[in-house]
Amino acid sequence: MKGRDVPADRFSTATRLRALGENAAARVYRARTRARPPRRGRLTGRAALLALVVCSLVVALAYPIRQYVSQRSDIADQRRQAEEIREDVERLRDRKARLEDPAYIERLAREHLHYLRPGETGYNMPGPGGYDAEHSDDEVADRPWYSNLWDEIDAADAQR
Repeated sequence: MKGRDVPADRFSTATRLRALGENAAARVYRARTRARPPRRGRLTGRAALLALVVCSLVVALAYPIRQYVSQRSDIADQRRQAEEIREDVERLRDRKARLEDPAYIERLAREHLHYLRPGETGYNMPGPGGYDAEHSDDEVADRPWYSNLWDEIDAADAQR
C-alpha cells in the first residue's frame, strides 16, 4: 500500500485484540459487556401501541355491544308478548265459536240467568244470608248447612 497511510483506529476490533494479546482481549471484552446499554423493560413501543389500539377498540365497541344486547332482550320480550297475544286471540276465537252455538247459549242462560223452558218448574235456593234478615252472614256461615236450610224453610212457612 504505497502512498496510503491507514490510521490505526480503522482496524477492526478483532485485529486490535490480536495485537494487544490475550489479557488485553479479556479486558476489552469485559469493558464491552459492561458498556452495553441496560435492557429495556418488556413493554416496547410496539406493544404499547398495540395495547392502546386494543383499548381504543374496546371503548369504541362497548356502547354498540351494550345496545345490541339490550335490543336482543327487547326482541325476545316482543316475541313473548306476540305469542301471548296469539294465544289470547285463539282463546277468543274458540269462545266466539262456542257463543255461536245455540245449545251453549241455552246452557248459559239456564245456569246464570235461571231461564226455564215453557212448562218447567224452577226452584231458587237462597245462598248464605238468604232472604231472611234475622241472621247475620257470619252466623249463617258458622252453622251447618242443614240448620240454615231448616231455618229458611221455617221462615218461608211463617210467611204463608
